[in-house]
Amino acid sequence: MNTVIPFLPENWPPLHTAALFGLLLLIGTLGGLLAKRVRWLPTITGFMAVGALMGPSGLGLLSYDMLIQTQVLVDVALGLILFKLGTALHPWMVIRTPKLIVTSLAESLLTFASVFGLMVWLGTSPLAAVIAAAIAVSSSPAVLIHVAHELHARGFVVDSAKALVALNNVFAFVLYSLAMPVALWNNETSWAFAIGLPAYQMLGAMVLGLLVAVLVTSIGRFTQSDDAHYRFALIVGAVMLVLGLSVAFKVSPLFANLTLGIACRGLQRRARLANTDLGSGADLFFIVLFVYAGAKLNVDDVIQYAPFALALVLVRSLSKGVGVVLSARYFGYPWNQSFAISLTLVPMAGLAIGLVQSTNVLAPHIATQVSAIVLAAVAVLETLGPPLVAYGLRLGDAVPPPEKARVDRHHLQ
Repeated sequence: MNTVIPFLPENWPPLHTAALFGLLLLIGTLGGLLAKRVRWLPTITGFMAVGALMGPSGLGLLSYDMLIQTQVLVDVALGLILFKLGTALHPWMVIRTPKLIVTSLAESLLTFASVFGLMVWLGTSPLAAVIAAAIAVSSSPAVLIHVAHELHARGFVVDSAKALVALNNVFAFVLYSLAMPVALWNNETSWAFAIGLPAYQMLGAMVLGLLVAVLVTSIGRFTQSDDAHYRFALIVGAVMLVLGLSVAFKVSPLFANLTLGIACRGLQRRARLANTDLGSGADLFFIVLFVYAGAKLNVDDVIQYAPFALALVLVRSLSKGVGVVLSARYFGYPWNQSFAISLTLVPMAGLAIGLVQSTNVLAPHIATQVSAIVLAAVAVLETLGPPLVAYGLRLGDAVPPPEKARVDRHHLQ
């Protein structure tokens, strides 16, 4: 006890989650404002840079315990991002657009095969290689959505990129669910458990997302055209409901929220949820997400596994680029748009991290190899990703001139 002023704490008290939320917002905003002064640098890079500086590998002002406390905020941010991404993928539009499916299948399967071959060649076990290859198929929706919003990008390149990123994450989860039974069975687990658990997690997430989508779109039909604030509340409520139920039923919250977005797009009719602009309210969670991602970077692991991570980054990026560009050119799209879309698929984060965490729980005998290489690659891709996405959107003529962007901002206000 403090003998001079007895009601004061003797030691510095641990920060409450609300205080951590405020701290992450403040330092994240500072990083974003500093990055904004560099014309070609996306604000995401600023968010992550200050996170890395303040995190355990930097000045240590944000400890690992503090980051664990903020996990719920990060989960909400990822849920909102995956929901928004899912709304870009109308189920019937996908069925009626075989070009999109062919392109996504081509680059996803090429990425899977290339990364699997690379991992085996580098000496990892075939089981770890197949899991890492499935995870590498995924792409980061957060970077694409935030950078596109920041640059006021729109049009064919943005719409195609969002649809491909959504399909990437669907295919990554399906490939992961198909590969995990082999990893579990080789760990002396019964075939029933090895097949049943991944199938339950995937199908359970789909059913959960669909049921919540039916509920929220039913409520959303009561909203009017000027009720955007109520629709935003419905979206946040639906995402948080899915997160809580996912934990309760032990299914993937990431895939459940992606399914929620896809289902809302297919069911919405008059609900208009898919067209709701998440606005500045969601920006709060996005800032926290990227500051958190920067703070979680482990510089020692990145340095230790740099050769493996860089090899994975190179092979994955080339595979996605070749798959998208060749497919798009075959269907008659211009070179600049084809290459631009391929660049938007380079970042990898949210789903990849979630699948690595699932591997730690389900298959710890291969988790060390998988997590070390994949997370080091995530660190590289999340650092290089935002500038590459920004360059790709400009290359594909998706970014309006500064004058047009100012007019659009004025109308939005």
